[in-house]
Amino acid sequence: MQLDDLYRRVIMDHYKSPRNRGTAEDETVSVQLNNPTCGDRIVLQMHIEDGKVTSARFDGEGCSISIASASMMTDAIKGKTLEEAAEMAEQFSKMMQGEPQEFEYEELEALSGVNKFPARIKCATLAWNAMKKGFHEVESE
Repeated sequence: MQLDDLYRRVIMDHYKSPRNRGTAEDETVSVQLNNPTCGDRIVLQMHIEDGKVTSARFDGEGCSISIASASMMTDAIKGKTLEEAAEMAEQFSKMMQGEPQEFEYEELEALSGVNKFPARIKCATLAWNAMKKGFHEVESE
């Protein structure tokens, strides 16, 4: 099996069976973002305790890239400090710009091919932008 096929399967798995989809009852922060270019929308809810993301859930509608990215991101940031999750977002951004990256949560690398389709980068980064906006809200309280 080629790497592209594997990556496509990982993306479709997260799209068809998204992890952490739904609403949270105990969120510390809730952020809603839209991508008007293609109609993707996300509501990201995170519970943050002692500077760590203890849970992350999302809901919304979007393309396979947007939903898969949100699913992977919510899995990847659980248990991370805000600093670690922000660093992961920076790495993800670099990957979207074409710089190869390695992640502890390896499934994120399945989205590396998105950078070949500039219009889809906003789809892949929507959840990450919601996370950063949520962290900014928490830090400014």
